[in-house]
Amino acid sequence: MAIRKIVELGDETLRKVCKKQEKFDSRLHQLLDDMAATMYDAQGVGLAAPQVGILRRVVVIDVSEERDELFELINPVIVETSGSQCGREGCLSLPGRQAVVTRPDRVVVQAQDRNGEWYELETEGFFARAVCHELDHLDGKLYIDVMDRELTVAEIQGHIPEDDAE
Repeated sequence: MAIRKIVELGDETLRKVCKKQEKFDSRLHQLLDDMAATMYDAQGVGLAAPQVGILRRVVVIDVSEERDELFELINPVIVETSGSQCGREGCLSLPGRQAVVTRPDRVVVQAQDRNGEWYELETEGFFARAVCHELDHLDGKLYIDVMDRELTVAEIQGHIPEDDAE
């Protein structure tokens, strides 16, 4: 596993629509392993392939406290949403920035695993937020495109009213 460079805002890769992942081979497995290592090293909870310069529909997410529940989503599609939640979001590609974003509270996603097998995953709360955030990356969209408001430096370091909802 290698730590890859995370692409930051201003790099045009972040604004492009990713292509479907067609091959489920050792190169994909290496990409998934590298993405997980990169995400953990950067202390993130999710990472999409375009964030490491690869325009493929590939995402890794781990929102667990123990950092031991890695989900790999290849060619993911949200098939159902419900409810609403409002909370803070940041992004490894926008270091030092955060915003308040409204997302669905419950999300059902269909995706393929590293071997090409389809599965369905039902998520809610923070996990649902992470799924929506990472899947937006696959379509060239960032949280700043859908934010309610950007946080000030003081708000990032402190408490905001939206934190009470979580």
